[in-house]
Amino acid sequence: MSKNTRRGYAEKDEIEFGCDWSQKLCFASQELCYLLDRGYPTKGASTFIGNHYMLSERQRLAIMRAVSSTNDIVLRKNKQIPLEELSNAEVHIDAFNIIITLEVALSDSMLLECMDSTIRDLAGLRGTYHVIDKTEQAIHLIFRELWFSKTRKVIFYIDSPVSNSGRLKSLIMNVSTNYPMLTEAIVLHDVDKTLETKPYVITSDAIILNKCLSWVNLNRTIINEHIPNAWYVKFPFS
Repeated sequence: MSKNTRRGYAEKDEIEFGCDWSQKLCFASQELCYLLDRGYPTKGASTFIGNHYMLSERQRLAIMRAVSSTNDIVLRKNKQIPLEELSNAEVHIDAFNIIITLEVALSDSMLLECMDSTIRDLAGLRGTYHVIDKTEQAIHLIFRELWFSKTRKVIFYIDSPVSNSGRLKSLIMNVSTNYPMLTEAIVLHDVDKTLETKPYVITSDAIILNKCLSWVNLNRTIINEHIPNAWYVKFPFS
């Protein structure tokens, strides 16, 4: 296991998301929202705006992940379930999505406070993942919050095409022995398609949020309560 690894850290973030870029990022995020509300595809619209404002690849990725159309925000809000309603529930967790964001928060790396109220990161997987010194702590934070919420059963879904998926499954199951909840960790080829059919989904993946039956904004609660000094950049950028 790597020591003192900063998941999602980029040295230029303080510059590219700092005061000197605030006006351009504000305009860019507002204009992307405008185009999305009028039916333009995210990729094409963000490329057009990114070129216009000469944004870096990381700035473009940030506005793509953080900005949503008004319709999508309303759709997601209407399906969101508060933690108080998890008593005796069975929850379905997008393992890499949730754990990586918490690792980023614990690493003091930059997070995105998105328009749909989720917390996202810019770490990215690209088919590779390695357990780091923050991973076990992140998993404990998930279990602790769900245990306090009296959740009956927790199912973690782990993408099999990603490296070290089996190792992450073993770590999750080892940590689960500390908490009196039913727990499963399932390695699947296509986690997204499975979660899109489920209620009580825990993820920040925009496509899953639009399709799933209901979802819980767990990471926002965990970070607000247990990682209060996390570094956020809020969108629309202002």
